[in-house]
Amino acid sequence: MKLNQMQTPAKLLGSAAMALMLGAVSLQAQTIKFWTTEEQPERLAKQQQLADDFKAKSGIDVEVIPVTESDLNQRATAAFAAGDLPDVIYTPLQNVLPWTEAGIVDTLAATDVVDKLDPKTFAPGALKMVETDGDYAAVPVDGWTQMILYRKDLFEKDGLAPPTNFANIEAAIDKLNDPPKMYGFVAATKVDDNYMSQVLEQIFLANGVSPVGTDGFKPLDEKKTVQVLEFYKKLADASPPGDNYWKQSRELYFAGKAAMIMWSPFILDELAGLRNSSPPMINDDPTSTALAKDTGVVTNLAGPSNPKGASWADLRYFAITTDADTDAAEQFVDYSMNDGYGQTLSIAPEGKFPTRRGTDADPNKFTKLWATLPVGVDRKAPLKDLYDPAVIDELTKGLDTAQRWGVNDGQLALASKMLNSQVINRVVRDYLDGNVSAEDAVKKMNDELSQID
Repeated sequence: MKLNQMQTPAKLLGSAAMALMLGAVSLQAQTIKFWTTEEQPERLAKQQQLADDFKAKSGIDVEVIPVTESDLNQRATAAFAAGDLPDVIYTPLQNVLPWTEAGIVDTLAATDVVDKLDPKTFAPGALKMVETDGDYAAVPVDGWTQMILYRKDLFEKDGLAPPTNFANIEAAIDKLNDPPKMYGFVAATKVDDNYMSQVLEQIFLANGVSPVGTDGFKPLDEKKTVQVLEFYKKLADASPPGDNYWKQSRELYFAGKAAMIMWSPFILDELAGLRNSSPPMINDDPTSTALAKDTGVVTNLAGPSNPKGASWADLRYFAITTDADTDAAEQFVDYSMNDGYGQTLSIAPEGKFPTRRGTDADPNKFTKLWATLPVGVDRKAPLKDLYDPAVIDELTKGLDTAQRWGVNDGQLALASKMLNSQVINRVVRDYLDGNVSAEDAVKKMNDELSQID
């Protein structure tokens, strides 16, 4: 009896210690780490608010950690080797499949989230880019598609069809090109600028041309590539002489001297007079929305050999890592794509189109919500107040057909090396300058691209 009495405090002590240990484990499990490349102070503040709102609902604390995008892959690789990955990473597309192969991301966890939210509620192109062995390597968060902006008022006045394909653009150039009063297009011709690489990739994609396949380098199809080159020469001939890049295209369009340009959606707020540093000069009022109202947008471009066309997209994802507290990480991603999705998109709505359109009950819930989020720098206004409903619809619809070289073939890294080499830019410029024929340009590109590995 005494022995039992003596053992009781020890048992109680052991139970208390065990409870403390379990409590510590439980407490630790209630904190997850989230790496984000959106590191500007105002964007971090919005992500912290998202984390705070999630904690209030779930009890799970999220540590928001900014990481410079150029350092992200190196840091993730090092953290994986050290067994110290964060739970969730907000990452651009180019990291997702390489991280999958390296074992950094948990594809089953991402697939679980997508399945719970319902794949049908996501933009098909955004999901397709991260398909792997029947699963999804990461959860699509947001993205933007490169756009052709065009003077809708001038097109309508002259009875021109929207610039959705090569033929329509060429017809518009024939009608509207009147330099220096009005340039039909402002093509990218500055070889060492990434803008030219981006524009050319979209135009090649539009005609179904890619330099990579499942086995690596794939020779450019001569017929299709010649069509691309001849089309691009038409654009260049309707452009100002010299080395043109994003700056000239924006300035000329804002001054009412360009009928069409190709740009990212980050132009949308300044086009509507919301940014003092880059005002539209279509009239005497630098805050005017007149040019925005007269602008139409096309995201999916089709060439003669690819009638379905394609859109070039920059996409971002939530990757759940293999070191994660899986349940807590899934809850955070689910919340960020559901109840907290408006906050997620509000970080920069003009460049964060919703990859999740809505819910089963309301298929357009998030598209409608996104259009109400304020954009701008010196002044703020929602996109729905600045642009026609057709423009809003076109902006988000582009993610349905989003493509990039090498993604579907598992060769995004090789395609990126090819673009960064600027081989395509140099040879295209040689062709534009009359130094090489279209057929010889294709051969030269194939010869040089085949050396890249």
